[in-house]
Amino acid sequence: MKNHISGNEQTITGVLLLNLGGPEKAEDVEPFLYNLFSDRRIIRLGPFFLQKFIARRIARKRAPTSRANYEKIGGGSPILAITAKQAAALENLLNLSGSRRYKVVPCMRYWSPFAAESIAGLMAAGITRLIALPLYPHYSAATTGSSLIDLDNALKKIKKPPLLTTIRSWPTQPGYITALSKRITNGMARLHNEPVELVYSAHSLPKQYIDDGDPYVDEIKQTIAALEDQTGVRGHLCYQSRSGPVKWLQPSTPDMLRKLADQGCKSILMVPISFVSDHVETLYEIDILYQGMARDLGMCLKSTPGLNNDPLFIEGLKELIVQQK
Repeated sequence: MKNHISGNEQTITGVLLLNLGGPEKAEDVEPFLYNLFSDRRIIRLGPFFLQKFIARRIARKRAPTSRANYEKIGGGSPILAITAKQAAALENLLNLSGSRRYKVVPCMRYWSPFAAESIAGLMAAGITRLIALPLYPHYSAATTGSSLIDLDNALKKIKKPPLLTTIRSWPTQPGYITALSKRITNGMARLHNEPVELVYSAHSLPKQYIDDGDPYVDEIKQTIAALEDQTGVRGHLCYQSRSGPVKWLQPSTPDMLRKLADQGCKSILMVPISFVSDHVETLYEIDILYQGMARDLGMCLKSTPGLNNDPLFIEGLKELIVQQK
C-alpha cells in the first residue's frame, strides 16, 4: 500500500524498522514464546479457537530450554539493542542530506516495542508520513506479512493515522549484497589453507507456505545468485530454526552438515543469509550449536559476522527509504 504527500522541509517522515523482537531477560522468554506461537501466520496449532491454548502449553514446555540457550549468549536477545543502533545510524544518514527529515525507530512483532508503541512515539514527534521497512530481505507471509498486518491493525485504531508506504522485500538490494559479499570473501580468505564449503543458512518455514505461493525461497535464491555473481563462490542452501509438528523446508542445516561430513568436507563457512541482525539463531544456533555439531563430525565451521550496523548495509537501507517518493 502506498500513499504520497508533497514533501517540504518541515515535514517529518517516520520509518519503522520491522523485526521479530526477542526476550531481553529470563522472565521474558515464556511470554515471548507465547506471543510467537499464538500467531497462526507462523504456525497453525489445531483449530483456530485452540491456537492460544496450545501456544501457552508449548511456551511453558519450551521456556526452560530456551532460557538456557539465551543464557549462553548473555541472558537475553540483543536484537532490540542492535535494531536501535541500526535505526540511529539510518536516521543519521537520512538526515545528512536532502530536504526531508526522518525519525527512525524499531518496531517488533512479538516483543516490545510493539507496533502501537512505535507508532505512538513517532506521532508524538510530529510525523506526517510513515514508511515500514522490514528487516527481512525476503518476503514471507510468516514474517513481513504478519508484521504488516499487525501494523495495519494498529493504524486502524488511530483516528487520523499517518499516510503509509510499505516496502515488501529487497533480496538483491546492492548495499545488502555488497556487505554480504565482503563477509564471504573475507571469510573464505581466513580459511584459505584447505578447501572450504560455503553454506547459506536461512530461517526455515513450514513447506505449506511455499506450496501456497509464498515467494520466500525464490527470493533467497535471488540473493544467492547476486552474491555468487560478485564472489564467484558457489554455496549450499539449507534451513535452520524449525519447530512444531509440520513439514518444514529441506534440507535442514543439521542434515546439510551431516551430508558434507559424509562427503569428506573439513571446513565450512556458514552465511546467515536471511538474518541481518545477530540474535539467538546466529549467536547460539550457528556459533555454538552448529559449530559444536560440525566439530563432532570432524569439521571446522566458521560463520560470517552479522550485518548489524555495517555502514554498507545501512547505506543500502537508506537507498530503500529515499526511493519511496
